[in-house]
Amino acid sequence: MRIVIVRRISQVFFLALLVWFCIVANFGTEWWQLRGWPINLILQLDPLVAIGTLLTTHTLYAGLAWALVTIIVTIIFGRIFCGWVCPFGTLHQFFGWLGQLPRNHKQKIEANRFRRAQVIKYYILLVFLGMMLWPWGRDRILQSGLLDPIPFIHRSVNMAVLPAVEMLLGKSLSTAPRQYEGGWVLGALFFATIFANFYIPRFYCRFLCPLGALLGLFARISLFRIAKNARKCTDCTLCEPACEGACDPAGSIRISECLMCFNCLDDACTKKFLEYRIRESDGGEVKLPPDLRRRGVLASLGASLLAVPMMRLNGSVHTNTNPLLVRPPGSLPEPEFLQRCIKCGECMRVCPTNVLMPAGLDRGFEALWTPVLNFRIGTSGCMPNCVACGHVCPTAAIRPLTVEEKRGVGQYAEQGPIRIGTAFVDRSRCLPWALDTPCIVCEEVCPVTPKAIFVREEYQIIREGVFHVETIRGREVILKNAKLPVGRYATGDYFLAPLDQREARLQITNQTTNSLILAGEPAQWGEAQRVAILVRLQRPHVEPNLCIGCGICEHDCPVSGLRAIRVTAENESRNPASALRLAERSLKL
Repeated sequence: MRIVIVRRISQVFFLALLVWFCIVANFGTEWWQLRGWPINLILQLDPLVAIGTLLTTHTLYAGLAWALVTIIVTIIFGRIFCGWVCPFGTLHQFFGWLGQLPRNHKQKIEANRFRRAQVIKYYILLVFLGMMLWPWGRDRILQSGLLDPIPFIHRSVNMAVLPAVEMLLGKSLSTAPRQYEGGWVLGALFFATIFANFYIPRFYCRFLCPLGALLGLFARISLFRIAKNARKCTDCTLCEPACEGACDPAGSIRISECLMCFNCLDDACTKKFLEYRIRESDGGEVKLPPDLRRRGVLASLGASLLAVPMMRLNGSVHTNTNPLLVRPPGSLPEPEFLQRCIKCGECMRVCPTNVLMPAGLDRGFEALWTPVLNFRIGTSGCMPNCVACGHVCPTAAIRPLTVEEKRGVGQYAEQGPIRIGTAFVDRSRCLPWALDTPCIVCEEVCPVTPKAIFVREEYQIIREGVFHVETIRGREVILKNAKLPVGRYATGDYFLAPLDQREARLQITNQTTNSLILAGEPAQWGEAQRVAILVRLQRPHVEPNLCIGCGICEHDCPVSGLRAIRVTAENESRNPASALRLAERSLKL
């Protein structure tokens, strides 16, 4: 079998594997749901993920050790990962091939020629590495996930492609239809990089990919490489249109750009004048990254050194924390979290209630596309018995929890439950507080025992609720000149009482437009001439020491738009400085 056919089979396999892993990153017990599938396998093979977390945290999460296999394979065989494994690269290669179909030989050579701008990806890599190695203090930043192709395609498929497909099919592959804030931006960026291949094949791989730049550095010293047999080569240039990396196989081959697609060797060169061998090419080799200028290197490193303090000028990681930045349960403290999160979207995909969202720029550039909770979207809040997000995180930015630890029971009873925030009642929007309307939804749905939300009863006279009594017949009180809305006051929350004896109130059980049926005999009222309709208001309050910030109350709040009870990050377990009261904060610190 020809090697190009084997390579194509490998590419299709890994692309299908990635899509499958994204589909099965779905909470449930079916065979096609999250049941031991190694959904992070391709992420764990990514050396940029492993090196990034190693440099920022000085630790290597166990699964990321698989990246060493990719590095060893690259040093021996060249950029096999780019040409044979990378699912994002497979998509670029396919659409680049489509873009080349209408072109003639000369146009294909022009589209595939090496461009000096291909050095941009090395500068991008230097910027990311500089932020990872920031030398002052511990405030290193991991931002490679923005452009690293493996987190990029996971993020795009998880939060743009699959939700769009589910919407088109009218059937959800997840526990609930997926919706994501900013999903259209992720989709637009994904398809922009795909359609750029109609202009230049493998556009992203050649100009923007930091992982390709990293593997290109390792490929400089690779044992095997594509080589030209100068004694036999006729300089026909048939290999140039077929090259995926624009590495100039007909001239001095650029080893760092070669993707090991073998198109030139197996497809284009009919005379087999190109070889895959240990010995260098007879036409010469360009091993170093091309045209890396000193000023460009210094500018990249300078930009990376400035990026760290510039991103943190607002103090959002330390003292000026964003209260809307509610992280998943098990998240590390914010500085450590940002040093590990690669923005892959695995946690957001697996969340059974679709409450995890990619953060937008309103949460700060450093937090862009990292997971935050939006309690208005989805089917509920953060479920107390769910710990899925921590078990799929490939870098332990969200550490794995047990249900017992999350709920603070058993051996974790002394430390208490994991808190991700605290709910606050907005009295200007709450129905019982602002509109004198009965509502106890938030108290009813609070899953904590004892409940973190409790109510205090108050009785208020409704607006225009004072009437004169016409007559009393047993439990029926007929009012003079009354025009009451039918059924409004027979809900169990309304009472009738003499205007000067409100403690003698009786519950209204039925009504007409001018009469009220009461739960008891109003005989003890005497000759009362004026009565008032009272509404029982159960006004909610929050006990911060019991609230875990699950957000179920915010999700179920009947006030549309800006909810009347909202969860913010105060009092979260991962950050002692977020304690609500200054005295508690000083004790925790």
